[in-house]
Amino acid sequence: MFDNGQGRFTIYNLPRYKDSAYAPGRTFDIIRALVALQTGVLKDDASLKGAFQDTTRFGNTDLIGLGGQIGKDTLKKWIDSLRYGNRDIGGPIDSFWFDNHLKVTSDEQLGLIKRLYFDQLPFYNRPQKLVRGVMPAEINSNYRLVYKTGQVLTENRHALGWVLGWVEENKHPYFFVINLETEDAAKDLGPMGLHIVKNILRPMGFFEGKK
Repeated sequence: MFDNGQGRFTIYNLPRYKDSAYAPGRTFDIIRALVALQTGVLKDDASLKGAFQDTTRFGNTDLIGLGGQIGKDTLKKWIDSLRYGNRDIGGPIDSFWFDNHLKVTSDEQLGLIKRLYFDQLPFYNRPQKLVRGVMPAEINSNYRLVYKTGQVLTENRHALGWVLGWVEENKHPYFFVINLETEDAAKDLGPMGLHIVKNILRPMGFFEGKK
């Protein structure tokens, strides 16, 4: 977690956070959507809402074919510009973020979500605002919790899950990324990861509007 106001990190398992890279799964929807909006492949956020709000492992079909519409060269250009992960987009155009070609560290995922929040990615402000607006969120008078989940199978057939996003209280954002792994390949890690996020944040004083 990164406390933006204090510039302070809270990290569990530093080597895994900094040095271990994994396929991003559906967290890559953030980049696909940004590129599609930036290049005009998508005109608005209407077709994104279903894909982002569905937090199951494989999601719905709203974004199937989007990679082909964008084109591999264009996706590669933007991934290179973002310096996202190992920048390897080998494999099928609409699944390389699942099949362990493209890999990213937790540190890079945290950087992506922080820059998205502040409109600091190399996209127009409008695509960044639209993507922030379609991400799953819990909103009430005390806090705003915004997140994106993803899940893949590792090379050794373990389930690997991501939850990344931010919690905002009194206009102060705190950015987080959770990376979890289990030998149970059938386990749905999205709900579990979100549960872990909340169980970590709650004892730290979040969700009461006092941060």
